[in-house]
Amino acid sequence: MKKSLLWIMILVLSISMIAVFSLSGCKEKAAAEEEEVAEEEAAAEEEEVVEEEAAETELIKIGIVNLPPEESGYRQANVEDMDTVFSQENGYDAKQTNTADNSEQIAAATGYIRDAVDYLLISAANASGWDDTLKSAKDAGISVILFDRAIDTDPSNYKAALLSDMAYEGETAVEWVLENVPEPINLVLIRGQLGCAAEIGRSQAVLDAEAAGELNIVADGTGGDTWSLEEARKVVEAAIAAGKDFNVIYAENDGMAQGAVQALEAAGISHGKDGDVKIIGFDFNRFALRNVQEGYWDADMQCNPRQAAEISRWIQSGDIPSGIVYQEELLFDTDTITDEDIDNWGINDDPGKGVITR
Repeated sequence: MKKSLLWIMILVLSISMIAVFSLSGCKEKAAAEEEEVAEEEAAAEEEEVVEEEAAETELIKIGIVNLPPEESGYRQANVEDMDTVFSQENGYDAKQTNTADNSEQIAAATGYIRDAVDYLLISAANASGWDDTLKSAKDAGISVILFDRAIDTDPSNYKAALLSDMAYEGETAVEWVLENVPEPINLVLIRGQLGCAAEIGRSQAVLDAEAAGELNIVADGTGGDTWSLEEARKVVEAAIAAGKDFNVIYAENDGMAQGAVQALEAAGISHGKDGDVKIIGFDFNRFALRNVQEGYWDADMQCNPRQAAEISRWIQSGDIPSGIVYQEELLFDTDTITDEDIDNWGINDDPGKGVITR
């Protein structure tokens, strides 16, 4: 009996020890599994960080020197286009500086060169004064691409340029004036920012036509550095007050054409298709194109602000042309413009068919 009891005690003790060891082993196994999971999670997080850092380093660094969106409807569309195309989602680490001051633009470009961007994109406030900056970029191995406006420099100082042909714009607009305004043609010239490529090209065609005896410039003013509607209105108000006889207003952007027409309206002077004064603007804002369609204005010359997508294609493909590439640009007048033209080629908001913007 005592032996049986002893064996029972030994058996119970053995089972207890086995249970203890089994439980301890399970705990150790669970702890090991937890440690393994934690290590795997940490490794995955580290791999994700490495991938993110690699993605960041693969972004193409772009420095954009541009004019401010407040300058005009054209510039607003241009600035927005640059921001949209040169985004991180599209593979770019891009920064854009917007100022109408040439010295501030040059300072911004110098900063981008110091930051070692891959590409420097410039739409210059003024065509001159850029030589040293462009040479610095070239020496640093940075590709310079001009957009919208030309710079007066040796072509070797930039890689490529996607431009509006301002001389062509001016020549096309003046050709329309010569064909559609009754003689004698007495013209009010409202220039943009003096010295910029757009002003030079658009104005030169008018000056050449006057030198050839094809028209008379009876008033010559400017909307200033901001292409101001208010300043343009003052130019026309002054011409009216001085008793100038004119039958066409050639305003070098749509906002200034709008200001010029406001002065005519205030003075009770008719304009547009059946009026005494013909109106031609530039840029293809949709409000301006609707005014042309309604005969409130007579014509508008395109200046295409959408250069970003083409420049991005050059960069992504590595196939960047050398020298200047000009965009195709159009002129519409009251007799030729259609809704489809406004949809396809216009910029900024559409006030709607039949709506006149005064």
